[in-house]
Amino acid sequence: MLVGKAGRRGKRGGRSSVWRGVPRWAQVCTIFGVILMVLSGTSLVGAEALMARYEGAIGKADLFGDQAAGASARKSDIKGPLNILLVGIDPRDDDTLPLSDAIMVLHVPKEMDRAYLFSLPRDLYVDIPQFPKAEFGGATTKLNAAMSFGSRVPGGKPDPARGFELLAITVQQVTGIKRFDAGAIINFNGFKKIVDAMGGVTMNIEREVRSEHREPNGKHRKGNPNGDGYIGPQAVYPKGKQHLSGWQALDYVRQRYPENGVPDGDYGRQRHQQQFVKAMAAQALSADVVTNPVKLDKVLRAAGESLIFSGRGHSVIDFGLALKDIRPGNIQMIKLPGGAVVEGGKYRGERFAPEVDDFFVALERELLDPFLLEHPKLVNRS
Repeated sequence: MLVGKAGRRGKRGGRSSVWRGVPRWAQVCTIFGVILMVLSGTSLVGAEALMARYEGAIGKADLFGDQAAGASARKSDIKGPLNILLVGIDPRDDDTLPLSDAIMVLHVPKEMDRAYLFSLPRDLYVDIPQFPKAEFGGATTKLNAAMSFGSRVPGGKPDPARGFELLAITVQQVTGIKRFDAGAIINFNGFKKIVDAMGGVTMNIEREVRSEHREPNGKHRKGNPNGDGYIGPQAVYPKGKQHLSGWQALDYVRQRYPENGVPDGDYGRQRHQQQFVKAMAAQALSADVVTNPVKLDKVLRAAGESLIFSGRGHSVIDFGLALKDIRPGNIQMIKLPGGAVVEGGKYRGERFAPEVDDFFVALERELLDPFLLEHPKLVNRS
């Protein structure tokens, strides 16, 4: 067990690294923005009617506070390297402050022919800076709370776009990423519509998982009248290749408890979410979808309704065309190891292992390929 104060980068002094002093090559989504961008670039070129409907269905918002900051004019084209922040939320209703249940970064090198996808634990113990827009004074707590703190609108309903802005600032502090080139909020409830519009998604389940929340028929399990948790029959996801419906896929990627078959907790859930991204991309790019105009239209409209996107001057179609050479097979999933933060005998959250600091240095300097050759354990091959 790791014991320490915070899961942030901190100062680099006092620990040597082979990545210190290396000249930089260049100076980025929960879970589905990758697919939207890739799919739009590969499947909609020339299909003007579908492009217009797709673009029109997607929610737009100023996720990075660019309007208030007086953002610079739109660039003439999109060039790498890119960093894209993807945040999944599971809102109860419009009056409840949202929490970020999935936080992922898609990094695209300058060659724009591959990508790296890594997750940040929602329980990462970090310094969340003050955010006057929401009258928030700052705190040291779990990362997913940044979305909630930033979404506060005194006297009004929560604003997820404002919450995303504070979360993005916090993630930049944690990772050292100076600026995100795009961002997306993905509503998990919309995933069910997307998966069902595609006819389901096929995933390789690494071990049997039993649902904490759902019965075999998809209904929510009953609350335990004698304590916490739920009672009654559980939906079961057997080991091996399984074709999942929308509610099954969403339920599977939510599980994170050892007693339900996820022994590594939130790290296991992150891995399953990344696997789901790749499986969704493979299904979305399959001939069954891209050659079927009716199904493709349903998928794109369902996806658009589940997404709030900011390309900081570029549309999601622009990004789709820019990322047209990326396929599921060249999206490398990264696992960032860590452990518990314990203070005074109490669990405070998670912190990254020391090698993660070097990962962020390699990312900043466009040296991920040689870094991962030296650190193969960070490559998620499952």
